[in-house]
Amino acid sequence: MLLGAHEPIAGGVSTAFARAEADGADCVQVFTRNARGWAAKPLDGEEVARFWSEAKRTGKPVAAHSSYLINCASADPEIREKSWAALADELGRCEQLGIPALIFHPGSHEDEKEGTALVGEAMERALEAVPGKARLLVETTAGQGTSLGWRFEQVGALREAVPGPKRRRVGVCVDTCHVFAAGYDLTGEEGYERTVGELDRAVGLEHVRAFHLNDSKKPLGCRVDRHEHIGEGAMGLAPFRLLVNDARFADVPGFVETESRFKENIQALRRLVRRR
Repeated sequence: MLLGAHEPIAGGVSTAFARAEADGADCVQVFTRNARGWAAKPLDGEEVARFWSEAKRTGKPVAAHSSYLINCASADPEIREKSWAALADELGRCEQLGIPALIFHPGSHEDEKEGTALVGEAMERALEAVPGKARLLVETTAGQGTSLGWRFEQVGALREAVPGPKRRRVGVCVDTCHVFAAGYDLTGEEGYERTVGELDRAVGLEHVRAFHLNDSKKPLGCRVDRHEHIGEGAMGLAPFRLLVNDARFADVPGFVETESRFKENIQALRRLVRRR
């Protein structure tokens, strides 16, 4: 597995690469706009060029994470309209920057079937508006409240909600903390293999394009999203040892999202990799 982190972009999105180098990362995740506001300035042409240059210089794979405000399944028409527009805008930014994947939370809705259809329509419209290669990755969630995507079957249904050839540009990002909080026990070999098997049956491992590597502050099945540093939470080191040595995910990027101590967390993960 490629190991990296969600790096800050203060000073420009291109600066994330130098931070990733300092943290000893193989790959990097970034925001392409303000993650906590609806307003976003267009990307500066010179900064786009710097980003492409840094990506080429370092050779590090990149993924983007969408704004936290996006709720493509919202029952509120105003929020839904803003969310759909923001999703398309961020996918367009990825295409400008040459970022191959935009990871996003599917959102919440009281009615699972209706919410799934709304997210499917949002993805279809974004992919229609932004032709190219950049993919949308549905992130697994912890299942707080009426969140969609906390069961693998829901994630599979969200992907299937995009019709026809456009579905080829829809993949999945698996967050270890969220999966654990949703009730999937990764802490032993049997539970790990059972979980991966369920993921394969419901989604297909070939569609897993990224991981978020986070321990959990809360216990198994709590349905509460609280990240912890690697090995310091309720999950411990065992599931991460299994994951980073799983040949099925050897070329998949995994991003730490602990908001600090990135270098330390990447090193902790790297120490779990068995020498061949």
